[in-house]
Amino acid sequence: MPRPRGDERLADRLALSAATTEGVHLATGDFREWLAERGRANEFQVEGIPFDRLDGWSFEEATGNLTHRSGRFFTVEGLHVTERDGPYGDGPYADWYQPIIKQPEIGILGILVKEFDGVPHFLMQAKMEPGNPNLLQLSPTVQATRSNYTKAHQGAGVKYIEYFVGPGRGRIIADVLQSEHGSWFFRKSNRNMIVEATGDVPLLDDFCWLTLGQIGELLRQDNTVNMDSRTVLSCLPVPDSAGLALLPDTELLSWITGERSRHDVQAERVPLAGLPGWRRHDMAIEHEHGRYFKVVAVAVLAGNREVTSWTQPLFEPVGPGVAAFLIREFGGIPHVLVHARVEGGFLDTIELGPTVQYTPENYAHLPEKERPLFLDTVLGAGADRIRYGALHSEEGGRFRNAVSRYLLVDATEAEAPQDPPPGYAWVTPAQLSGLVRHGHYLNVQARTLLACLGACPTWS
Repeated sequence: MPRPRGDERLADRLALSAATTEGVHLATGDFREWLAERGRANEFQVEGIPFDRLDGWSFEEATGNLTHRSGRFFTVEGLHVTERDGPYGDGPYADWYQPIIKQPEIGILGILVKEFDGVPHFLMQAKMEPGNPNLLQLSPTVQATRSNYTKAHQGAGVKYIEYFVGPGRGRIIADVLQSEHGSWFFRKSNRNMIVEATGDVPLLDDFCWLTLGQIGELLRQDNTVNMDSRTVLSCLPVPDSAGLALLPDTELLSWITGERSRHDVQAERVPLAGLPGWRRHDMAIEHEHGRYFKVVAVAVLAGNREVTSWTQPLFEPVGPGVAAFLIREFGGIPHVLVHARVEGGFLDTIELGPTVQYTPENYAHLPEKERPLFLDTVLGAGADRIRYGALHSEEGGRFRNAVSRYLLVDATEAEAPQDPPPGYAWVTPAQLSGLVRHGHYLNVQARTLLACLGACPTWS
């Protein structure tokens, strides 16, 4: 028999969870001590090492690509990107080379949900990632590559994976393929899932049940909620009581299609050896001008992981980043300014990113007229104009000390006009929420800011 197309109660249930700032299992004020206790219960250590100390990893003789002897996990290769703007590829021209991570397998990022005392709670994990600046952060219930959950590493099984694969799963709240960092991954996607359990769920060590209200408070703390949690949480629906926007949905989709059509982007994988502009020495692969990022190697000890010790490459940016939405209200309706970003690893030319998404150090040498649009507006914003601000690290399993300051910043008409420059558009959070139900519309930084909107009670 036909069934309802949606759950009419879901929005109200999520709103109740968001309004509940104390859970039934762990008080918000006790979270820091719980996280510290989980850190004390396990041994964690990360050490930078030269490439010749990598175990199981080597540079291929023919290509110079950095690969694992199993043929699994990922490879570090070269990428050559050329881009032309304009309807016929006849506009401004860009050309660059860079290292890139090639990891074709699709992982699972999943959060399990269960009601306690009538309030939805989310099962979160204290997980160590070698690239996190503080190592231990709050991750989804399941955060696993296919190599992990199929035991390619010969390690222990992934806890709670049965709720996200195979028969007998609970009720699906969200399930969508989303991109990883297009600047550092080549066409990498993960399956973002939220599943509501229908029966009893055992609570294992390193896991805790939290309400959305509790998670929202933790999102306001630096380097606490990891990237994988943020991207999954962004898939929760955002209520839209007004149903109004500067760009109606059809016009917004047409604008996105137009942006994808006007960029002619060619991204070709090339050998890592001899990559123009990049040099390799014992400890790193880095850009000749010291900008952008470098490839390094680490040795890891982690007592609570499926494998307790290993070595691996990581990408490490040269400095902290900034990711920000400029925000305005039009007719009383909140809007954020999105940017149609080209990144070499994207599957479909562009995805919508924040207004500003840059590492400022990479542009400090440029004259003002050549600096990225809106960057100086964000960097110069006073505290009275910042509605939200926190430091968040990126994916700690592949990136080391990759930390950005995420911001929501009030803007004026003079700074960010209602009719924005080409490549930018004003959209509502509800419109972003509608787009994120489908894959490859919002990049991972925009999804983080969408999740953070829920942690910003003064503006949403």
